[in-house]
Amino acid sequence: MASSTPTKNTNAFFLQAGISFAVALLTMIFAIFYLPVDPWIRAFLGLGTMFLTTSSFTLAKCVRDAQEDSYVVSRIDQARVDKILSDHDPFKSVS
Repeated sequence: MASSTPTKNTNAFFLQAGISFAVALLTMIFAIFYLPVDPWIRAFLGLGTMFLTTSSFTLAKCVRDAQEDSYVVSRIDQARVDKILSDHDPFKSVS
């Protein structure tokens, strides 16, 4: 039986993801602020950026929750199999 353990992200990967998100968001906000268009178009783009940002956080949370749920279920199944194997005595007579 192969026991799969979830992979852990390193601190460097987490930092890189955070910095790239911050740079992308700040660049978009800067571009909207200095775009030579009417204010209502700027407001529309700003609201779209806010919605995209919040929905990306929600999607990331849903993916993380689904992965955690599947990990817990596989751990419970593995514990059940381990208990059955530990309780099994192959030398016990069946009568």
